[in-house]
Amino acid sequence: MPSTVPAYGTEAAERLASMADVTASDAALRRFLHGLPGVDAVGLQARAATLGTRSIKTTAKAYAIDLAISMIDLTTLEGADTPGKVRALCAKGINPDPTDRTVPKVAAICVYPDMVATAKAALAGSGVHVASVATAFPAGRAALPVKLADTRDAVAAGADEIDMVIDRGAFLSGRYLEVFEEIKQVKEACRREDGSAAHLKVIFETGELQTYDNVRRASWLAMLAGADFIKTSTGKVAVNATPPVTLLMLEAVRDFRATTGVQVGVKPAGGIRTTKDAIKYLVMVNETLGDDWLTPDWFRFGASSLLNDLLMQRQKLSTGRYSGPDYVTVD
Repeated sequence: MPSTVPAYGTEAAERLASMADVTASDAALRRFLHGLPGVDAVGLQARAATLGTRSIKTTAKAYAIDLAISMIDLTTLEGADTPGKVRALCAKGINPDPTDRTVPKVAAICVYPDMVATAKAALAGSGVHVASVATAFPAGRAALPVKLADTRDAVAAGADEIDMVIDRGAFLSGRYLEVFEEIKQVKEACRREDGSAAHLKVIFETGELQTYDNVRRASWLAMLAGADFIKTSTGKVAVNATPPVTLLMLEAVRDFRATTGVQVGVKPAGGIRTTKDAIKYLVMVNETLGDDWLTPDWFRFGASSLLNDLLMQRQKLSTGRYSGPDYVTVD
């Protein structure tokens, strides 16, 4: 993914401008969001379950495993993170299997802002991006100036991507314009002095949004505010990414592009641990959005343990033997 915000074409810019009235006031934004079609929960869950039953052949599975590896935001977000741990994770992201140089690199290494400079140095010249959580991750409970400073610090340290969390309290209280303006200001804080900008991923923490309708509303709100990606979860709560919620978000970005001409990425995060799970998500993307989104530029997995299972399954396909967890590095 390029580290600059893509310039919208003339048609897309005109379509977005035509929707300015939607965000002109809190009342207008509320009318728009609550005017979105209601989610058929039974139909959504059934569709997600059906897509999860699709099987793929060996050659397609090998391709899917490599594609999934290339889409991973390999993550360490712990209070005990050290520079050494981050450098080791970066080395793994660049070369996931030291015994097999054909394994693709991951998309990004995701760390806290104070570890961005360490990751940036370790990844220099590799093509692997540095993603940083910001805005008082994971709770998002901080004053806006603090959130903006958090973002600017990460960008100044070299972050290519910023993963922000929305204020779920404001959203659930119906203060939609407040959330919209916060995303816009964080987006502006992603800009560098040279005019380029870090990509902005907006995290909803869908496990706390309570309803599918709220997930749809949050998706549209974030995209209208300028999100480059919409992301399910922080991975720090009990309920993280689920197939129905991810399917709903995929449908939202599809509909948003049809309406505005602007393409937005999707990142399910938290709880995706196995190759089987990852392939289910890739099938969902292919069936819902097609090839346009089947690249690391537009679809990511937020994960810390998924990579190891993908590597083990890849080894099994190439050797016919299941090596087990002792044959991959422990993160």
